[in-house]
Amino acid sequence: MIYEMARIEVIKGKEAAFEEAVGQALPLFHRARGCKGVALHRTIEHPSHYVLLVQWENLDDHMVHFRDSEDFQGWRNLAGPFFEKPPVVTHTKIAVE
Repeated sequence: MIYEMARIEVIKGKEAAFEEAVGQALPLFHRARGCKGVALHRTIEHPSHYVLLVQWENLDDHMVHFRDSEDFQGWRNLAGPFFEKPPVVTHTKIAVE
């Protein structure tokens, strides 16, 4: 299991519209190969900053199968207009539980 962490900065004043767009995009993630869960976290200290946390079976499920899909384009079409700048994406795996 790997975790995709996308740090997203949204245009100030567009937070509610962004959250609505992400809600519309959730089915695109849920039906993606290897997606085990997705959640949008809003930063308390900086309300226009978010972390999209997606659980994937493996890295290829995200970087190859999802990123090369029409569903990825759908996600970007829904959420992208609200990005202040491109998201910063990293992948993690649990080191200690």
